[in-house]
Amino acid sequence: MTETQTKNSGPEFRAAAGALDGLREDLFRQAFAYRPLPPMSADGRLIRRLPEGLRRGVVWTPHALVLFAAFIVMMTGFAEWDYRLLMGVVPAIPVAMTLIRPVAAFWASLLATVFCGILSSELWGASPFMGQVVVLVVVAARTRPRTAAWMWLLTLLFGMLVEGGDPSITAPLATLSAFALLVVAVVQIRRDAEREVTVQRTVTAVERDRRTLLEERTTIARELHDVVAHHMSVVAIQAEAAPYRVENPPPELEQAFVTIRENAVAALTELRRVLGVVRAEDYEAPDAPQPTLAALDGLLDNVRETGLETEKVITGAVRELPQGVELSAYRIVQEALSNSLRHAPGSTARVELGYVLGGLGLRVVNGPPQGLVKPSPGAGHGITGMRERVAMLNGEMTAGTTADGGYEVAVFLPVPLSEQPERPERPEPRDTAEGNGETVVIERVQDGRA
Repeated sequence: MTETQTKNSGPEFRAAAGALDGLREDLFRQAFAYRPLPPMSADGRLIRRLPEGLRRGVVWTPHALVLFAAFIVMMTGFAEWDYRLLMGVVPAIPVAMTLIRPVAAFWASLLATVFCGILSSELWGASPFMGQVVVLVVVAARTRPRTAAWMWLLTLLFGMLVEGGDPSITAPLATLSAFALLVVAVVQIRRDAEREVTVQRTVTAVERDRRTLLEERTTIARELHDVVAHHMSVVAIQAEAAPYRVENPPPELEQAFVTIRENAVAALTELRRVLGVVRAEDYEAPDAPQPTLAALDGLLDNVRETGLETEKVITGAVRELPQGVELSAYRIVQEALSNSLRHAPGSTARVELGYVLGGLGLRVVNGPPQGLVKPSPGAGHGITGMRERVAMLNGEMTAGTTADGGYEVAVFLPVPLSEQPERPERPEPRDTAEGNGETVVIERVQDGRA
């Protein structure tokens, strides 16, 4: 019945009902809840600069300040001519209670004010006055601005009620506490706003990284589709042409090749259907095959045209690797050189390829920025894409600054021997040297000329 009346009533009634609910929530429900004041964070800008031993004590500064305020209130009560002990201890107890039960401390402070008023025949003596202000400030700092407003209003009504409706006696307390609570509320609102901005920035950064990761995975899926689709198409064509290469093939063999072709075509169709989920509407499949390390020289030529001096070093026996490995290696080198152009203009870059039995090693390192061109800021999306490609191949990657202020990307892509294609080696580039059973190929470029 009450909920129905609230919904059908006017906005004024709903606002009043909401205010009363806020009053019950802030000052009556769980009024005696145990809420100890936690220590300060040791990661603050000032605290973390202190020595370790001093830092452990500084985090308890708010507790010490509250207890010191309780001591001042108690000493103020001792200055009273009558009932010195009670006039000092009773108002100081609610101040100390704010450390463990803040809302209960507010009600205890009102009771202490009544008690001291009976003893001294004055409602707002020195110690009750000071104790009430301290309690209001500490409780407001520990709760929220709405609670502070309710406490201030109840204190004003309490004073007027006890003094027979005369607001002049409670006016000094109301004025002083209003200014103090206003300062506390402003500090709280600013602190909450800064916390909200920090959280929002963190969420935005996480979402941006997640979106970048998904975009990179989509790009990898498209590229792998082109690689796998090519091989599946070759399998289907070879399976269809194989029976014609054998004179009078048995029916079992013909049926086996038909089954192979059907499975290859079905797998290719399913692959295209799955890729359609992650492919953008405006995406167009490339006409040319996906690049491999054989196209690395063309990439370096394009980079040299931009003015970046490059040097390529190849160690080990050059051989063709699985197409997925070569594609990922090419993209990693491409992204690393792009980062060098953006973040280190005017520097030099060095690309190292190491062919070993267990896989392929990559290292791209550039020097510090040179000249008058300022580096472009980045968000680390390129590094995220590299790591995603390396993780897809169960490889390892490290990236970081060098001692001279440059940047280095080192990657190892494992290739089991069973997966390495048996193909003729590529023609070796110029400047070839034999030594210790290892082929070393070095191509250096200075000033954009080979």
